[in-house]
Amino acid sequence: MDEVIPTRVEDKMNENNNGSQQGGPNNNNNNKKRQPIMLFVLFALIAMFITSLLYSSAGSSTTEAITYSKFLDLVEKDQVKSVVFDGDQINIKLVDGAKVGSDSQTASIQAQLYKESTGQDLTIAYYTAYISDADLLPLLKEHDVEIDGEISDSTAVIIYNVLSFVIPIVLLWILMSFLMKRMGGGAMGVGKSNAKVYVEKSTGVTFKDVAGQDEAKESLQEVVDFLHNPQKYTSIGAKLPKGALLVGPPGTGKTLLAKAVAGEAGVPFFSLAGSDFVEMFVGVGASRVRDLFKEAQKAAPCIIFIDEIDAIGKSRDSRYGGGNDEREQTLNQLLAEMDGFDTSKGLLILAATNRPEVLDKALLRPGRFDRRIIVDRPDQKGRLETLKVHAKDVAMDETVDLDALALASAGLVGSDLANIINEAAIIAVKHDRKFVNQSDLFEAFELVAVGGKEKKDRVMSDKERKIVSYHEVGHALVSALQKNTEPVQKITIVPRTMGALGYTLQTPEEEKFLETKDELLAKITTFMGGRAAEQLVFESPTSGASNDIENATSIARNMVTRFGMSDKFGMMGLATVENQYLEGRASMTCGERTAAEVDQEVLRIVTECYDKATGLLEENREILDKISDYLYEHETITELERANEYLMLSMRTAYGISARDYTAHFRASFAPLEEKLKFFAEKGWAKETNGRWAFTTSGFLVSNLLIGELLDVQAEQNAVGNPYLQEILDNVQRQSLPESDDETFLRELFGMKDKG
Repeated sequence: MDEVIPTRVEDKMNENNNGSQQGGPNNNNNNKKRQPIMLFVLFALIAMFITSLLYSSAGSSTTEAITYSKFLDLVEKDQVKSVVFDGDQINIKLVDGAKVGSDSQTASIQAQLYKESTGQDLTIAYYTAYISDADLLPLLKEHDVEIDGEISDSTAVIIYNVLSFVIPIVLLWILMSFLMKRMGGGAMGVGKSNAKVYVEKSTGVTFKDVAGQDEAKESLQEVVDFLHNPQKYTSIGAKLPKGALLVGPPGTGKTLLAKAVAGEAGVPFFSLAGSDFVEMFVGVGASRVRDLFKEAQKAAPCIIFIDEIDAIGKSRDSRYGGGNDEREQTLNQLLAEMDGFDTSKGLLILAATNRPEVLDKALLRPGRFDRRIIVDRPDQKGRLETLKVHAKDVAMDETVDLDALALASAGLVGSDLANIINEAAIIAVKHDRKFVNQSDLFEAFELVAVGGKEKKDRVMSDKERKIVSYHEVGHALVSALQKNTEPVQKITIVPRTMGALGYTLQTPEEEKFLETKDELLAKITTFMGGRAAEQLVFESPTSGASNDIENATSIARNMVTRFGMSDKFGMMGLATVENQYLEGRASMTCGERTAAEVDQEVLRIVTECYDKATGLLEENREILDKISDYLYEHETITELERANEYLMLSMRTAYGISARDYTAHFRASFAPLEEKLKFFAEKGWAKETNGRWAFTTSGFLVSNLLIGELLDVQAEQNAVGNPYLQEILDNVQRQSLPESDDETFLRELFGMKDKG
């Protein structure tokens, strides 16, 4: 039951695209033509070598040594057809059908198996040692044995060995040496920069494809203009910056911006990752750096882009894992190359990282990376522009309101927004629609930002459903009963694939960049509302509040250690953020004794907020029970249902309803409802007092009928302008809670009370 009550949704995806793998302009055409020839020669030599070995092995028959006595016995039995004296041995050829040994059956089986496996007849050549025997020749002549001898020729043997083994090996060695030299001088080309694989004259990306990063684009446009018109700057004495470092969270578009620069400049673009310099061989990284700059200088003007430069640019200080000789060697070579090239030739280095704090100071000084360009999470305007860019090729219907999605998606990065648009299109296709509507967009938003798909097939027990209902309503009701909170947009107890058994969704009414102490305390209290509801109703907490406790503790700890919002420690900084653009985790900078006191202060804040949440729920126990019962039955409460209930109940009271409250909390125009209410006023059924509409006495008598008319108008209005409630056109819930004249009850229930 990990709750998701996002005001800032954490980024999820990292954009690490290295560009298209195309050949560059510096590849020599003749060399390209030679490479297939060289490969053909290599494979031909290997084939010759293997064939020679196979031939030599296949040409030799199976041989078997026999004793000299056995040889004489075979001669006396007339089983020897011929002999050949060859140095210190006698090669024997038996007559057809003759067998050596008594087990002829075994020999037959062996011959059969050999033929089945090789397809050839088994031929065994017998031999024996030559012994000086004066009686041998007469014996051979007596039994009509053919006698022959071979003259030993050592020269032929040597030549054969040279041709069969030495020459192919020498040729292979020469060829491999040539290829390694062509590939950069290392084994299998490990010393050659991989960047040439990514060189391209056109990335296909321009600044029009980048949205939500106007400041970053402005900084990079100056660089592009310098590449186009260097004389305009050199005439006044300005120099092109050697490098620009793109810094920001994952998914914000750093790699996309680098490609856009190359696309706008129309120059070759060398793209590679920092890890491409790293190999298991010593000195390879430095060799690849040298080769990269050598190739880039040939192609100048051009752009070198190194993604995730922290892989090789990490500080040499031992605090950040220094002491790696190979990485330091690579970094030193990079520093030397950046100092050595001439900027007048139009060579620009771009790099991107999520961890600027770990980069070596020598890398960041002016003259190397002269500019640091922040590519941060987009604001509301930036998110809207990003959504428009990604939605331009997607079929949208007239109900789509990207402004509402941009407001709700505070904290998301460009890759998240692109994913939302794509998921919405997939959802529309799944429902056999030709266009994406607003409900598709917000379903995709919940899928990406909240916690996966709904697990409608998960069956929870009635008790667990009841607990989850009270838990989620506890969040929503505590939020509604406090100042400085954000409106609740949706409450559901439908489990999600990311593990949440339910969640309460809150979205901001406006973009915020600062949070006050009261707002942070209200947020902690809202997080504690779920656990407080469980304890109040069931008198035994569950494990479902683990994520709530984690979030509340994190906020309280930041208040104490970083924000200076603790009465005990005042404005004393006790922690520092290590990875600003990644986890944002803070490390303590105080002693152990102070850290223990910090823990006590954090516990005090969380406990006080929990007690406050418990008190609010105890005071409004009746409301908690009613809403929980409704949620238990219907599983989901959306903004429209809250608006319907508010409309039905408020119009039956003397207090009534105002356009300001309705528009502020539901982000929908009150004008259609007001037109209908003016019609009722002409009939004497409604009246306006100080900007608030309510039924008259005669209108109250027919209130059920009039409410039905207003609900129809509201349903149509919300279907067009409300982000969460497209589905209500088919099923508008018109059942209200029991009528009440208690104004406080109504406004606390729906979060519509005057919070000022």
